[in-house]
Amino acid sequence: MSKAHDPDLGVELLWDQGRRAGLSTDRIVRAAVEVADAEGLAGLSMRKVAERLGFTTMSLYRHVPGRDHLVDLMQDTVLAGVTAPGGPTWRARLEACARQGYELRKRHPWLAEIRGGRHTPGPNAVAYYDSMLAAVRDTGLTPARIIAVVDLVGRFVDAESLRLLEIRRAEESSGVSHEEWWGARDSLYARLDRYPTLTWVWESGGYDEPEDPFEFGLARLLDGVELLITQERYETRDESRCQVCGEPVEQPASGRPRAYCSRACQQRAYRRRRTNA
Repeated sequence: MSKAHDPDLGVELLWDQGRRAGLSTDRIVRAAVEVADAEGLAGLSMRKVAERLGFTTMSLYRHVPGRDHLVDLMQDTVLAGVTAPGGPTWRARLEACARQGYELRKRHPWLAEIRGGRHTPGPNAVAYYDSMLAAVRDTGLTPARIIAVVDLVGRFVDAESLRLLEIRRAEESSGVSHEEWWGARDSLYARLDRYPTLTWVWESGGYDEPEDPFEFGLARLLDGVELLITQERYETRDESRCQVCGEPVEQPASGRPRAYCSRACQQRAYRRRRTNA
């Protein structure tokens, strides 16, 4: 196996802080981030990074064995400023993690282009993943479902980020904005009146003020997770946790045990029972 494809060497590069702190390696990684920010992963090459730094391509290989290792180092570098978000509930914490990831991908769109399951994570990437796991750790979900929830949210953030990236690339290549391009498709719209439901949605103003795809999708995704948590709470009947949000419930020293962590959750449970009645 060549050094360029050696995963164990990738671990050393990412986790050996002494070697990582070296000026040459740091300059290479930051220059690579600049190239990828401008041209995406498709435009990233060791040659372009070397040209940006004013060195030969071969000189880079003494510090970073190959492009795959470089991408892993780049990812960990841009994740360095991400901190674990606080919040009163699992939903607030997980939502904050998702927003952090989305905003980071707006600044560095190539992050969403990192595909496949064999990219070695560095300490900053693991810390970010750990903060997402921690957001839903105390919900009562099983460890396997905690992982599934975090991975689902991560894939949603990547999908929305890729959508933005595709729109931006089309605008840059054509010189026409997304809205202008669709606004000029009169020849298409003239043929759509044969579709009754689409016509009804159109004439009812459904396209006039569309929902924000990220905001709408994230809210509905978290609604689904909340429903899953609630269902598992009722199945397991864990009296130490709120039957609505899954947060710990402080039980009184005597008297009837509490099923909810707050008056707000109690009211939400009441409304749900009324709706389902």
